[in-house]
Amino acid sequence: MKVGILGATGAVGQQMLECLGERYVNCDEIRLLASSRSAGKTVSFQGNELVIQEANDSAFAGLDVVLGAVEADHSRLFAPAIKQAGAVYIDNSSAFRLEDDVPLVVPEINGEDALHHNGIIANPNCSTIITLMAVAPVHKLSPIQAMVASTYQAVSGAGIAGMNELKEEVEAIAKGEPVKPSCFPAQIAYNCIPWIGSDTGNGITTEEAKLGNEGRKILHAPDMKVTCTCVRVPVYRSHSISVSFRCAEDITIAQAEDAIRNGEGVRLIEEGYPMPLDTSNQDIVFAGRIRKDEALGGLTLWCCGDQIRKGAATNAVEILEYLSRH
Repeated sequence: MKVGILGATGAVGQQMLECLGERYVNCDEIRLLASSRSAGKTVSFQGNELVIQEANDSAFAGLDVVLGAVEADHSRLFAPAIKQAGAVYIDNSSAFRLEDDVPLVVPEINGEDALHHNGIIANPNCSTIITLMAVAPVHKLSPIQAMVASTYQAVSGAGIAGMNELKEEVEAIAKGEPVKPSCFPAQIAYNCIPWIGSDTGNGITTEEAKLGNEGRKILHAPDMKVTCTCVRVPVYRSHSISVSFRCAEDITIAQAEDAIRNGEGVRLIEEGYPMPLDTSNQDIVFAGRIRKDEALGGLTLWCCGDQIRKGAATNAVEILEYLSRH
C-alpha cells in the first residue's frame, strides 16, 4: 500500500504520520506532500528520512490512499487529481462531509459506510467525533431524538498557529506586554471565546452547525434535533463537551453506563471525571458524569478527547485501516 499525506507539515499531517508508525500500518511508501515552501525538507520516520514533495496534480501518481490534512479550499483543489490518480482520498477538511455520495465515517460507529465510497471518504469535525464516540453506544440502545451540547475546544483546533498564539500570549502577559490576537478574534489566554467559525446567517456559527448536520449523517438519524454552542478555551489540546440528549425510549443511567463501558474506543470514567489533561496525546474518548437531565427528560454526560488524534488524524488512519481489512 502506498500512502500520501497531503498537508504533511501541519499539526494534523504530522500526527497522521506519527499514527501510521504507532499503529504499524504496512506501507510500501509514505509520500509527504506540502506547499512549495516546504518542498525539499526532510522528516525522520522509523529510521529513514522522508523528503517532502510539492503538492501538485502530478504528485499523487501511484498512490493507493491519500490522507488529507489541508483546508477545504485546498482539498477541493486537489481532490480531482487524487481521484484521477486512482487513489482513495480520506479528507479531514469540511469540503465534502455533507455531499450525498461521500461517506462521513467514524469507524467505531459507522465503519461500513466507508465501503460505499466514490473515491472520497470524509473525516468528521473533531467535536463531532468526540461527542458521538461518547453517545453512540447509548444511541444503539435507543435512537437519540434531541441533543443539546456545549463544546470547550482547545486551541489545537486552529492548528499550530493556535497553539503558538496561546503560548505567546501567556508569555506576553507575564512580561506585562500587550497582547495582539491574530489567530483568534480575541485574546485566548485566561479567556473563553464563545464564537468559532463564521456566521451562517441565523446566529449559529459554521462550527456549531457541524454537530447536527454531521451527527445526523453518521448516526443515520435524519430527524435528530441538535443545538450546539462552541467555545474556544485556553487549553492546548483535547476538546471537552457537555452534552444532554433524549432517546426514543427512556434509558437509565445504569444502562447508559453499561453501554459506554462496553463501547469501542470510549472509556467510562467512574471515579472522578474526564479532563483534557487526561485525554491528551492518546486516542480514547473519556466519558463520565452521567446523570439525569430534568429539562430534556433524558441524560447528560461530559466527555473529553484529543482533538489532533481521535478528533482528526487517528480517525483518518483508522478509516484507512478499516478499508485495508475489508
